[in-house]
Amino acid sequence: MSILPADIAELAARVIAENRAAGRTVALAESCTGGLVAAALTEIAGSSAVLDRGMVTYSNEAKQELLGVPVDIIDTFGAVSIACAWAMAQGALKRSRADVAVAISGIAGPDGGSAQKPVGTVVFARAIRGQDEEDALAEERLFEGADRDGVRHQAALVALELLLP
Repeated sequence: MSILPADIAELAARVIAENRAAGRTVALAESCTGGLVAAALTEIAGSSAVLDRGMVTYSNEAKQELLGVPVDIIDTFGAVSIACAWAMAQGALKRSRADVAVAISGIAGPDGGSAQKPVGTVVFARAIRGQDEEDALAEERLFEGADRDGVRHQAALVALELLLP
């Protein structure tokens, strides 16, 4: 019995099983999800063979200090930008022993949105060890009409999907 929603728990179990079978370890750099993805993974028995570490870098300072996100990226593009998510994923990979790192940053609401970046805007990035940095996946999604819980729920699902081999 999971304390998390069934869809998140089921996907987390797949992430652990499939990465374990592939011999891959993972790291997370979470902002708007606040550790939800790491929590989902650690609910699964055997997760210690797969999860190297999870970093909750909620503030801009944490993104800079823990992940090495350059201040000019945050100043120029903002914390909720593809550039920032990319830098977060690269930083998580460099500061871990993991084979793959996924980063999440977004605006869960109800406040904090703007015309350019409305509530529900979430950016994701995935970096794979040995892969050319320019080939790292980075994308922006908009979870329209979702409340704070809904945005965080959907963001966690996307991040878990990105962790599948």
